[in-house]
Amino acid sequence: MRRAVVLIPLALVCGILSARADETAQRAARATIERQIEAFRRNDSGAAYAEAAPQIRNLFPSPDTFIAMVEKGYAPVLRPRSYRFEAAEETAEDEIAQGMSLQDEAGIDWVALYTLQRQVDGQWRITGCQLKKAPGDAA
Repeated sequence: MRRAVVLIPLALVCGILSARADETAQRAARATIERQIEAFRRNDSGAAYAEAAPQIRNLFPSPDTFIAMVEKGYAPVLRPRSYRFEAAEETAEDEIAQGMSLQDEAGIDWVALYTLQRQVDGQWRITGCQLKKAPGDAA
């Protein structure tokens, strides 16, 4: 979930996602994101951290350092007022880019592009997140 880790252009979130992800993989990837958001809402840093891919956990070697990074750079995903999944794209074998629209606690609209990778155990884990204010949001 660190900006430098994500290599997929955020333009994908704005409607350019063309290749549809396999429905089963897409549901599993979305469930991973939802588990992390729900863990953030419960202040369960360990559970939120568990949804991050190993390369993210290597960059942030504890749940506390991970949460500090999210609080600093990705606060809108911590406790969104609402969120809606948008299009998903299979970017490579066992990799998905999942778009999301969300509204933060202050009512500001955001767009996010999560990247996820299927791990050797079959679980989807979050490899990154790009976040920016939604187009047209003047707040």
